Amino acid sequence: MISVSQALEQLFSLANPVGTETVPLIEASGRVLAQDAVSQRDQPPFAASAMDGYAVIGSDASPGAQFKVIGESAAGHRFQGAVLPGQAVRIFTGAPLPEGATRVVIQEDVTRDGAMITLGAALDRGDHIRPAGGDFRAGATVTAPRRLGPQDVALLAAMNIARVTVAKRPKVALISTGDELVMPGETPGPDQIIASNTFGLHALLNALGAEPRLLPIARDTRSSLGLVLDLAEGADLIVTIGGASVGDHDLVASVAADRGMERAFYKVAMRPGKPLMAGRLDGAMMLGLPGNPVSAMVCGHVFLAPIIRAMTGQGHAAAPRKIATLAAAVPANGPREHYMRATLTDEGIAPFDRQDSSLLSLLSRANALLIRPSQDPPRATGDPVEYIALES
Repeated sequence: MISVSQALEQLFSLANPVGTETVPLIEASGRVLAQDAVSQRDQPPFAASAMDGYAVIGSDASPGAQFKVIGESAAGHRFQGAVLPGQAVRIFTGAPLPEGATRVVIQEDVTRDGAMITLGAALDRGDHIRPAGGDFRAGATVTAPRRLGPQDVALLAAMNIARVTVAKRPKVALISTGDELVMPGETPGPDQIIASNTFGLHALLNALGAEPRLLPIARDTRSSLGLVLDLAEGADLIVTIGGASVGDHDLVASVAADRGMERAFYKVAMRPGKPLMAGRLDGAMMLGLPGNPVSAMVCGHVFLAPIIRAMTGQGHAAAPRKIATLAAAVPANGPREHYMRATLTDEGIAPFDRQDSSLLSLLSRANALLIRPSQDPPRATGDPVEYIALES
């Protein structure tokens, strides 16, 4: 068996970049920016009012001062002219500041009578002006690689960028294996269960920006598994769930080897998730995950997520680890690195008492995986420990 870190090193060596494409900005959210995006303009492109009020020459603004209103400046419709001493322009939030004006007096500090305004007795000290380029300047850069969220898309739009170069979505073929499986919504036989793993992994891959595809369940025959593997043609990554162990009905390693798979490793010293297989098959990376529901999902967070990030140019790094203090004592750990379902609260992190790899209901309630190193001694309440946050 190899360690988790050794397994990740080998997985990264198998994960080929998927290339790039240029997409409209409206389609960019959730994609990984592959090429720096450079602003085409200043923001704001002109000095603008930050409030509704009156634009005046700042040195003239004093309690009780009077001004003649000579026009109006609104968003999209600037005042065509200059402000002179004793003059004011009615101005609205976001509107261009008139030439000559250096201050906006907010409307709450003004009394208006026809074309004349009088400033109040108590004026605030702000000029209420957004300077040109106060947010960003032309040439400002959104640096790649970066997973683009809604806020990034808003920024890129303000930069007048209509199209961006992003990493292609890795095409992932998901294959569940086993005679015991039926799809959700079907009626299982007396010895069958529902195929849950591929649905959970499909959701995880979607959230990571991949393009997952659910293939038919491969039954426990070489011909059925071979047929489903044929359907994976064109995938960047083939993920099988179950059938990668050493039982009489576990055929994935054998069938893949017959098809020319170059296997990198087979077992990892972790729990849950010991039976883990990786290699290359027909030009695609192949990852064989364990069939236990929790094992498959934990391996998805520990291995599959970093693989997708590597394929999309986000670097070779394990899932980010954070530090929390234990909310309850835990006993010594065994020889395998343990990823325990846990809840993170204001009091610290607390693993569930039951950690059986078949209990999906506990994984659904967990928001973290508490990491126990191999042979970790007993830990007391308040001890710092590492964890991986689970995406909701």
